[in-house]
Amino acid sequence: MIYSLYIFDRHSDCIFRREWHKDSGKKAGINDDMSKLIFGICLSLRNIARNLTDSDSFLTYSTSQYKTHYYETPSNLKLVLFTDLLTVSLVNELRQIYETLYVEYVVKNPLQTTEVKTIDNIMFSMGVDALIQSLPGYA
Repeated sequence: MIYSLYIFDRHSDCIFRREWHKDSGKKAGINDDMSKLIFGICLSLRNIARNLTDSDSFLTYSTSQYKTHYYETPSNLKLVLFTDLLTVSLVNELRQIYETLYVEYVVKNPLQTTEVKTIDNIMFSMGVDALIQSLPGYA
């Protein structure tokens, strides 16, 4: 099951977030503090992995409740996807979101400013939804 997707810019700002399969027992919505916490955890784990292995080997991590998939682009855009523990690695799908959807609908958009504060492009959002919902682990 796929829970949520976060995209952070190179300044650590959350520029896109989408949630699926919300648990009614948990607090609804994610605030800015939670986004900063997610960014900090990913950055810290990536730095630990770099120090231990001398490479960019941080792709996923798991807890007892969820699995996190991580993809960082050459321009320091960070895509973070939360799933259940049974979902296989979705790093290639995060790369696909960046290469096909982000580049096409955000980077090449002449109406988009160079410093993206939030992604409010409906075509990008629809593309992300369609790609995520087509994955076997979505159900």
